[in-house]
Amino acid sequence: MTRVDEQGGTSGPRWAKVIDHTLCIGCHACSTACKSENAVPLSVNRTYVKYVDVGTFPNARRNYQVTRCNQCDNAPCVTACPTAAMYQRDDGIVDFDKSICIGCKACIAACPYDAIFMNPEDHSAEKCNFCAHRLDIGLEPACSVVCPTEAILVGDMRDPTSKVAQMLQREPVAVRRPEKETHPKVFYRGASQATLDPLAAQRPPGDLFMWSEQTPGPDRVVSGHPDRPNSSAAAMLAYDVPHAMPWDWRVSAYTWTKAIAAGAYLVGGVAAYLGILDPAHMLWQWVVPLLSLLFLGITGALLIWDLEHPTRFYMIFTRGQWRSWLVKGAYVIAAYGAILVGHLLGSLVGSHQLQFALLVPGLPLAVMTAAYTAYLFAQAKARDLWQSPLLPPHMAVQAVLAGAAALFIVVVFVPGGVPSRLPTALLWTIALSSATHLLFVLGEITLVHPTAHARLAVQEMTRGRYAGHFRAGAVMLLAGVLAPWFLIGGAVLALIGLALHEHAYVQAGQAVPLA
Repeated sequence: MTRVDEQGGTSGPRWAKVIDHTLCIGCHACSTACKSENAVPLSVNRTYVKYVDVGTFPNARRNYQVTRCNQCDNAPCVTACPTAAMYQRDDGIVDFDKSICIGCKACIAACPYDAIFMNPEDHSAEKCNFCAHRLDIGLEPACSVVCPTEAILVGDMRDPTSKVAQMLQREPVAVRRPEKETHPKVFYRGASQATLDPLAAQRPPGDLFMWSEQTPGPDRVVSGHPDRPNSSAAAMLAYDVPHAMPWDWRVSAYTWTKAIAAGAYLVGGVAAYLGILDPAHMLWQWVVPLLSLLFLGITGALLIWDLEHPTRFYMIFTRGQWRSWLVKGAYVIAAYGAILVGHLLGSLVGSHQLQFALLVPGLPLAVMTAAYTAYLFAQAKARDLWQSPLLPPHMAVQAVLAGAAALFIVVVFVPGGVPSRLPTALLWTIALSSATHLLFVLGEITLVHPTAHARLAVQEMTRGRYAGHFRAGAVMLLAGVLAPWFLIGGAVLALIGLALHEHAYVQAGQAVPLA
């Protein structure tokens, strides 16, 4: 039924859910009903119940939290999805369309509540959708129907006669992670902060949870703080569900190959413009564009390989949702690739004028190719480590480093020699960009981060499971700073060190529990 809202306009229902933890008994009936109703496979959950034991014997109690999609009004998964497979209905429900999901996992990286997963059977993104198919025919969601204590209430926030609207107006309720400004429509009454905050409770000794062992692996995240919980109360996780990191080594590698692809043309173009590299030399005519195109092709292959539905990659262009930086980045890469092809055409016809004309859009596109990933990572609201405003210039510096190092390695093997000033210029570019990169990294790991999630991610990167990659990368990049003396050894070590750093940074950002 349509009615007039407070602002005087017409509006339909706005569905919300209240979970009353003063009534929840932790029976898992909601989880079971959800799996049955929605044919959810084993190993993944649209909803589950988390257990946290608070206090010490004999003054102890068990707290529960029903965990699921928070149906955000400002849903980051909808913004990040490149094909609008995640979308928001007129009634506020965030739903999904599996037929156009490409399996990029951007929605999983964006969700601050770890509520989205890849279905292992159909390889598409999935989550709680309020049982929208039941609401559309006048039925309540399956979890609400089976709850034995009526702890799960579903109703229209705009209907003053609904139990949900009345409870929201009269009772103290909480939402998870309000600082993310997602405006959730799942509200918790009587929930303990030890359950709402994924870092508030400590993991049990030996990671021995109820019914299972849950040891964090290379691609698994377990809730709780491994060392010092955020709560002053004695809180210990008893039961929880581990979650998979959305992006694996292929995304780490893509940031590295893309840096080489962007940096080779950027450094070569500046050198040609300044007269350090002869525009008629084969290095500028053929090596620079071919090297950039090679690594741009590898970048595209890695991105497509990382998709759960790689044959649907074309939908980024045919069904592109323009708020997604994955879509914007795809067009930036395509435009940059066109510049490189145009440069090669200029080499074929012997037109230096065309090549220098292409530098006007080409250099900005090279910088954008290097830096757009910072904006893509920023859309991953769940990952606090990636929210730095210095990430775009940092990625641009990484591209200069990678491009100069790759070009110097090639220069060593170019027959017939190269302009005399070029090797020295490349070596000093490697040294300065390596030093600048290390200063960015030093700031990242020494400055106090504003959130516990960012601090824990830095800890995972520098002292946790990715410390080996991080430290080895830093040592190798120090060799890059000494490239004028280490020559090709400095260039090679700088490239390897940058790859190790990228892996540590990308994976550590995903290693913090969110649920």
